[in-house]
This record gives sequence, structure tokens and C-alpha cells, in this order.
Amino acid sequence: MIRLASASTTRAKLLQEANIPFIQESVAFDEEQIKATSAKNFVYQATLGKYEANLKHFGIKEYPLLVADTVVTSQGMILRKARCKEDARNILLTQSGSITSIITCMIYHSDKYKLIDISVTDYIFDEFDVDDLERYLASGEWRGKAGACMVEGFCKPYIKEVRGYESTAMGLCVEKLKRFL
Repeated sequence: MIRLASASTTRAKLLQEANIPFIQESVAFDEEQIKATSAKNFVYQATLGKYEANLKHFGIKEYPLLVADTVVTSQGMILRKARCKEDARNILLTQSGSITSIITCMIYHSDKYKLIDISVTDYIFDEFDVDDLERYLASGEWRGKAGACMVEGFCKPYIKEVRGYESTAMGLCVEKLKRFL
């Protein structure tokens, strides 16, 4: 059993599908304080901040701790979680017809192992259909998603090529995590 220190339903689903037993609870960490110029540095700082907050609160004696964060980058820009519908539209239009990199950092810490991993999955997208984009924006499914991106949902039909694990793009590289469990 591990403690997933994340409110993400997608990360929980990935663990369930990988048959990794877990409980899900976490304490908050404010990512807005992070100052980073590169996406990898940002996602590492965010994950480290979440890890430190959750380690202090829960420790690792009862359950190993698993913390993760994801960031999206395209055209040289870090694409964070959209704050409103217009922000989501602009973020998604940046990715339309472009290469989008989804970077996930995870920290797993047990009494025996500590794993720190940064994984990248690149997607080459076709141009997004404007009507599809508007339906997606109206659905609100983009809320809480790094880069407003759902590779398992809205973005899926526009994928021309994938380089890396889909689980990384969904927020947790379970393929690497399973090797340590």
C-alpha cells in the first residue's frame, strides 16, 4: 500500500489500472510561488515542494509516499493550468498543429527506496478543429489539467505521433514506478 499525495483522479486511475494498492490523501502546496524559466525545473520544484509538505505531514512510516506534478510545454512556453475558459482556449491553440511536451516528475519514498524521476512524452498534434475545441471548452473537462490538455480525451484524435509513455502524459509514469515496487 502506498499513499498517493495528489488529488488527481487520473493519477488514482493509473494506479488502479496498474494494480498498485494505494490510499489517496494530500496536503496543499502553493505552486504559484515557483519561479522557473524551464518546464523541467518548474515541474521538479513543484514536485519537491509537494513532497516536502506531504513528508512533513504524513511521513513514510505508515505508508510509502508518492507525489507527482505535471507541466505542459509547447512552442517554448510553459503551459500551466488554465484559470478561465479564454486562458484554456489560448493554451490549447498554442498546442494545435505543434509539438507538445508533457513532463511529469514523481517522487516515491519508502523506508527502503527513494525514486526521483522526470519523464517526458512528446505529442505531435494536427490542427484542432475549432468546433471540437469549443465543445471541449464548454464541457469544462480542461479544468485542473496542465496545459488544459487531455491526451486520453479531447486531444486524442489529433495525435499524429507519440514519443514516450501515455501514463507520463496522464500524470504518473507507472511503468517506471512499478519497477521499484
